[in-house]
Amino acid sequence: MNKISKLKNNKPLKKFGQNYLVDKNIILKFVNRFDPDLDDHVIEIGPGRGAITEELVSRTNHLTAIEIDNRIIDELIVKFPKVNFVNKDILKIDFAEILEPNIKYRVMGNIPFNLTSPIFFQLIKNRNHFSDAMFIIQLEVAQRIIAKPNNKTYGILSVILNYFADVNLEFEISPNVFYPKPKVKSAVIKLDFSKNLTDDIDTQLFIDVVKASFGNRRKTLKNSLNNSIFKSCNFMGIDLDFSKRAESFAIEDFIKLTQFIQEKKCYGREQRRNRS
Repeated sequence: MNKISKLKNNKPLKKFGQNYLVDKNIILKFVNRFDPDLDDHVIEIGPGRGAITEELVSRTNHLTAIEIDNRIIDELIVKFPKVNFVNKDILKIDFAEILEPNIKYRVMGNIPFNLTSPIFFQLIKNRNHFSDAMFIIQLEVAQRIIAKPNNKTYGILSVILNYFADVNLEFEISPNVFYPKPKVKSAVIKLDFSKNLTDDIDTQLFIDVVKASFGNRRKTLKNSLNNSIFKSCNFMGIDLDFSKRAESFAIEDFIKLTQFIQEKKCYGREQRRNRS
């Protein structure tokens, strides 16, 4: 059995959350919407069998693909000799080691549903390397990302992603175009990291504040923060109604809250040590 046929016979693994995109029309629609130029530096996360890679490789001269699955990496290298393959876990990569300096990369891929949030936070952490990203994710998660305040789906991802990027839900995808077929619908979401962040705040502190605020969804903002690393903060003097739940607040409110906490330096001792 040659290497290419072995690639075709490798079955998706549940532990990697693999649902291969197999419909050519959806692949073309996805890549066309991403619209890479030949000079773009593109990263594909999770190429799998290479169905999307095959379409990308003719559209850009600078393609890097990150694949964790050791079973298929050698075969992918044989099939796509012009692609720079990185056989690593996307969540453990030091992007400074694998990317060229002073270049903004574009990111795309059909990513595992169970790793959607960790991958998003990995990109946010390293956002200075990226101009934009486009992913196939679970529709329910995409709807949470674009949700507005006072909506039951509005939460951590809604606030954090819309703070760091301009977000758009591009189109929905049926489960029938994947193998194996997932039990839920998917969607294509775009993140534009060229957004200008003018607020003078510690971005990691902002993430911590948002996570703490939504830590107890059914409780008021005051109670959620009292059960977090910010329990020592005295919030007298800030114009926010702490008797409301976190889902009532807009991004600007979380920015204001972060600025207040940053000025007061009232987060927990352990958090202070971790951030020093």
